[in-house]
Amino acid sequence: MVEFGEKYINPLTIFFVIAFLCLTASDFSWAQSSSRFSSDKYTNGKGDTLNYRLLFPDYDTLRKYPLVIFLHGSGERGNDNEAQLKWGVMNFATDQAMAMHPAIVIAPQCGANQEWSNFSENERTRELKLLPQPSKPMELLMGLIHQLIRTFAIDTNRIYITGLSMGGYGTYDAIERYPRLFAAAVPVCGGGDVSKAASIAHIPLWIFHGSEDSAVNPLYSVDMISALTRAGSHAGLTYYPATGHFSWLAAYSDPLMMEWLFSQHK
Repeated sequence: MVEFGEKYINPLTIFFVIAFLCLTASDFSWAQSSSRFSSDKYTNGKGDTLNYRLLFPDYDTLRKYPLVIFLHGSGERGNDNEAQLKWGVMNFATDQAMAMHPAIVIAPQCGANQEWSNFSENERTRELKLLPQPSKPMELLMGLIHQLIRTFAIDTNRIYITGLSMGGYGTYDAIERYPRLFAAAVPVCGGGDVSKAASIAHIPLWIFHGSEDSAVNPLYSVDMISALTRAGSHAGLTYYPATGHFSWLAAYSDPLMMEWLFSQHK
């Protein structure tokens, strides 16, 4: 027991109060960051719509800003235009991140039962093949990117793409289909078509994966880094030991990754 004057307080009570205050502060921080993302929709004029959230910097018309595209995982699909903020992208909306790396950040939301990528997959051989046509969400995303380039002061030499799990696959899909668009990419626990490695070897990549990922085989990342290295790329791979599918928790919290990403130019 802890004594305060004539009253005694159980240490467990103190522990739970502190824990509650920490959780409350965390929830407040999340709510504050999420409120920085405006809610928007992109339509292609053919009846197709892509929901997305937009983070805007302290806008200065005298300069241009990098554009960051963040692709969520399969669990955040839907049409609420909210779930895609659950993992990772909030790290771009902290006070420190916005002060150190002002950027326009978009977090689109893939519809239910849809995919960012369009690969054929042989799980036995770990072979992914990029199919000729992009998925509908990827097609809409490209339309959105080009609309933003026309609308805002975006530095087209600093367009970055990143994504986790299903979004990691989508990151590879995007850079393999449009290899001249992006200045850098950060695929997290995803997979891509290794036969396309030579076409993306010029793009700075930092790949992340957990060594014990049971949802997406970590060897997809090992295969890709091997193919990229053979193609002359200087891509990096962070292979977290004793880590499962949630490798994005460490990846997007890594200040070195953020510094590296925003230092890349075409």
